[in-house]
Amino acid sequence: MDLPEYESKELIAQFGVKIPEGRIAATAAEAEEMARTIKSERYMVKAQITAGGRGLAGGIKRAATPSAVREEARRMIGTKLVTEQTGPSGQNIRAVYIEAAVDIEHDYFIALAIDPGTALPMLFASSQGGVAFEQAARIDPRVVKHLALTGDGDTLEKDVAAFLKNLDFPDPAGAAKMVQSLHRAFLANDMTLLEINPFARTKSGDWVAVDAKVSFDDNAKFRHPELEAIAADPYLSPAERVAQENNINLVKLDGSIGVVVNGAGLGLAVNDMLVDAGGKPANFMDIRTTASSFDIAKGVELLLDDAKVKSLLVNVHGGGMTVCDTIAEGVAFAYSRTKRRIPIVVRFAGANAEWGLKILKDRRLPVESFPDMTQAVRRSVELSGGRG
Repeated sequence: MDLPEYESKELIAQFGVKIPEGRIAATAAEAEEMARTIKSERYMVKAQITAGGRGLAGGIKRAATPSAVREEARRMIGTKLVTEQTGPSGQNIRAVYIEAAVDIEHDYFIALAIDPGTALPMLFASSQGGVAFEQAARIDPRVVKHLALTGDGDTLEKDVAAFLKNLDFPDPAGAAKMVQSLHRAFLANDMTLLEINPFARTKSGDWVAVDAKVSFDDNAKFRHPELEAIAADPYLSPAERVAQENNINLVKLDGSIGVVVNGAGLGLAVNDMLVDAGGKPANFMDIRTTASSFDIAKGVELLLDDAKVKSLLVNVHGGGMTVCDTIAEGVAFAYSRTKRRIPIVVRFAGANAEWGLKILKDRRLPVESFPDMTQAVRRSVELSGGRG
């Protein structure tokens, strides 16, 4: 789950991280009203989406007066912002964040993320920050350095300060103190990413998180009932929201092949194979191990409701808590609730594979079975009208 900027800042501020004064607004009139409550001579108007790259795409504007804030908010709210990270579909701007402008001396970059090799936090930092940071990092990845942190928040502040000093951060001790606060916020909330860009040094000598981006581990939501109010991602499509509520991770795409898969890695591999074979997946799917057959039925129904979907590829490796017959029952339930009879291509492997296939055939569904992933993918592409 990704948070928009204003919620990310509210969260890290609770751990002592300094942020500019700001207010959220859902209308242009409200934006002007909020600006008048902020003690500042200049304001920033920021589109609230969960993707980065807003500045280069026109999603962050400077305003000199509350009335100018209103005009900038009017231009943004209700429109769609397309950035490098949103893809061509963009994200709808439902609200803007009105913030006091900061007198920045220099922009820096700070981020914490999980190191997949150790499952511990890793600190990333650069003496280059701001809107041009990502392009600079792509041109020369060496502009970003990293430091391994502990998983209990006990990384010594002097070690962080020494690391930042080597990157030419002024006042490395002050910056390290801020990083320690970010480290505590990261661990306490089961974050997978905490990015501050720009991490700004002001002309008065303060360190300020001018922007913030937070991502959480969805599997740890049960440990954070205090975050329940913000757990419902407003940028999910209706179908994706229904899937989340039914223990399925779903991302809608624009293809014609509905994909039913258990496991994120397998789901990504299947989609890649479909594209390589000349097809276009209609979705990414990862059925969670906690999903029941009724949950799975709801996920399959979402695919059947999409008129663009011409065939269904069910590629499942049964094991652990999700076995093939549970998924087969879900598919059968979904088909029993709709008049659509699009063809199903099945590749079952692992626990209860034969039983799962028998369920689909006994229900007289339009199913073809293949023991090999490549064959199943090719047949799905043929049925969807793509090349074989």
